[in-house]
Parts: sequence; C-alpha cells; structure tokens
Amino acid sequence: MSKSSEIVRITAGPYTFRAHWEAAAPETIKWFRSQLPYIQKIIHVRWSGEACWVPLGYADLQLPHENSTSHPASGAIIVYPGGISETEILFAYGACSFSSIVGQVAGNHFLTVFEGKENLHNLGKLVLWNGAQDVRFELERPSKL
Repeated sequence: MSKSSEIVRITAGPYTFRAHWEAAAPETIKWFRSQLPYIQKIIHVRWSGEACWVPLGYADLQLPHENSTSHPASGAIIVYPGGISETEILFAYGACSFSSIVGQVAGNHFLTVFEGKENLHNLGKLVLWNGAQDVRFELERPSKL
C-alpha cells in the first residue's frame, strides 16, 4: 500500500477519526510516520482559535516548510517544525488562524480528516471545557477479505 493510500486512525478522547496524508508534505509525512503509533495528550490552543494542539517543546524537527498554512481548515492537521515559537502539532476543528506568543506562524499541513468530521467540534469543546485528552495516531490496518 502506498503512503498516499494509507489511512491514519486518530483516537482523541472518546472520538475516532480517519485521515489521509497530504502528498504535498512528503518530509513531514516521513517524520510523522516514523513516530507511529504516536500517543500523547491534546490540549486546547491559546492563541489560534478553534483548534487543539500537542506541544513538542522547542524540539527542532529539521523539517522544511512544505504545504504551509496559517489558516488550516477544520480537519486539517499541521506541524509547526520549530523556529521562532514552540514546536507543535495543531488539529483544527473550526475557524483557526495559527498564531503563537510571537504572532502568526505557518505549519506544514500533512494530514486531513475525512471521516468523523461531525465530531471535530465536539472534541474541541470537550478539550476546552474538560482539559487535556489522550490522543493516538496510528496506521489503520487494511481488513482482510
């Protein structure tokens, strides 16, 4: 199965989402695939609007800017690879203008949710009002027919 046809299953709090890779971010995909399964906590953003994030400290991921955006659509998952602000993974669930303590930044859009989108806003509200939730990213195994 090619990387472009792989499905990433995301479990965040009580919700499950399915996402596909964005081919325009090959280096980011390569890095993130090497982290799978990726298990962490997801918290609500501070400056960006309707999004949740996984803080990665000031790690330098050594990633180029590719398929970068400051305005991810609902269901877009981006990585800010480091530089002038904290490194992070951002998971947009609504209106989002990606910002940090130093102002607007851009992240690499590498995953897009295509299934479970009806629960994106519910996840955002849960994280906003109830705090950090577990999040797990993993490759979905194809079913055997």
